[in-house]
Amino acid sequence: MSFFSLIQKKGSKPIPPAPNSIRRETVHSSSSAKKNSFLNIARPNSLNSASRRTGRKGTTDRSRPTIQEHVRKRKQSQHTRLVSDSDSGESDTTPQTPRKRPRMVTGAPKSIKRQLRSVTAFSDDDHGIFPMVHASDIAALDRPIKYRVAFPEQGEHEAIQLQYPSASQQERFDLVEPLQKDDFKPIEDITETLEVVMDYYLPPEDAALFKNDSHGLIRRLKRAIDKRYGQAFMSLIQEWNNAITEARIDGRIARVLDESSELDLRLIERILTQTYARIVSPRVSTLRQYENGTDNVYGELLPKFVSDIFRVTGLGSDHVFVDLGSGVGNVTLQAALEVGCESWGCEIMENACVLAELQEQEFKARCRLWGLAVGRVNLERGDFLENQKIIKVLPKADVILVNNQAFTPELNDRLTSHFLDLKEGCQVVSLKSFVPAGHRITSRNLNSAYNVLEVEEKHYYSACVSWTDAPGSYYVSRKDSSRLRAFSTHVGAG
Repeated sequence: MSFFSLIQKKGSKPIPPAPNSIRRETVHSSSSAKKNSFLNIARPNSLNSASRRTGRKGTTDRSRPTIQEHVRKRKQSQHTRLVSDSDSGESDTTPQTPRKRPRMVTGAPKSIKRQLRSVTAFSDDDHGIFPMVHASDIAALDRPIKYRVAFPEQGEHEAIQLQYPSASQQERFDLVEPLQKDDFKPIEDITETLEVVMDYYLPPEDAALFKNDSHGLIRRLKRAIDKRYGQAFMSLIQEWNNAITEARIDGRIARVLDESSELDLRLIERILTQTYARIVSPRVSTLRQYENGTDNVYGELLPKFVSDIFRVTGLGSDHVFVDLGSGVGNVTLQAALEVGCESWGCEIMENACVLAELQEQEFKARCRLWGLAVGRVNLERGDFLENQKIIKVLPKADVILVNNQAFTPELNDRLTSHFLDLKEGCQVVSLKSFVPAGHRITSRNLNSAYNVLEVEEKHYYSACVSWTDAPGSYYVSRKDSSRLRAFSTHVGAG
């Protein structure tokens, strides 16, 4: 379950803050299985790295080939045969048909200018070492949130390192599970990450091997989890690390990324969820400290809704996006990731600003792990009506988001006056309309900002915002001075 789906309404129990100390642990790795023939596949009911022949210790079955070896065998053939549904008479050991790759598409419009792959992330020049929050920093036996050993037969708690698609460092995971079901789940984070990498970073034929229903790595990994075979789980992670490294070195991952110019929402949510889980969730209680009846009320728009906003407004990679009242920076980061545009945010609440800046740092590290180039992120503190950088960037903005659901009428009126300086065609997205219903241009209100805004009401579905599950409305106001000019011309002619 995504951490964004766990964002609670006011009054719900927060996750207690985590201490700043970083724990040291020993990371164990195991060697990959011996090479073998692609067709030498054990019976479907056996577990590759912990078969029925193994005991509770989960000793690796050395007779089964690894996914890495499967891929190597396929590369040796001059032609790859794609098996159709109509084919018959094939042996059960024939590789399954490669599944169609999920389209790397979101609500954001296609941008032919964008390059998804980060050259830095795929370079070995600096050995890929950089600051980041590892999963083991937030989920371990000595964390404030209670965890227990995930594989009890090991006798003591173990840790693994997980390789991402880029050349960057691996991430540390303690093999533990939470006592409370809504807390961060390291094992689930690992499996979901692997599945996303398979779908969006590997050629379809390689992904099909990993996801084969009888002998694929995902099937064997989940079987090891269900049977609590810790040694088998660690061996399979090492097999994955070897295979994904080989796919990067021989250029398969780079080719997949270079053929795409869009990101699927599932991949976007995975990166944002990892960032949020490691930074905001352990400190979410600090966001409950606001004053009702003021403009400083915290609420979040969830990724699917935000993606729809990008699509409706036609936000592109060469545009400028501004989020006024950006909270912990979720939307600002999503714009930079999903669209690749220059993305700005401004927040006045101190606790939210602290988390936003921490999220920005972790977001950059996460994008590097995933090997993605993103737009420039700019997070500002203070009142967006007085922050000079924000005042300077607003006339350049193409899309402005204002979550004014809880803004006082006075703040809405003050903000509207700034819209006179926006460029023609700029779109302002808000949860409440800035233009009163039934407004008309008259000779008495010629200087009102309402006269240059064309407003369209739109609707979002349930589970789109953090403060309610109910559907609702939002508004897109486009800067268009043509009506005001026409009225002025008509009045002057009269």
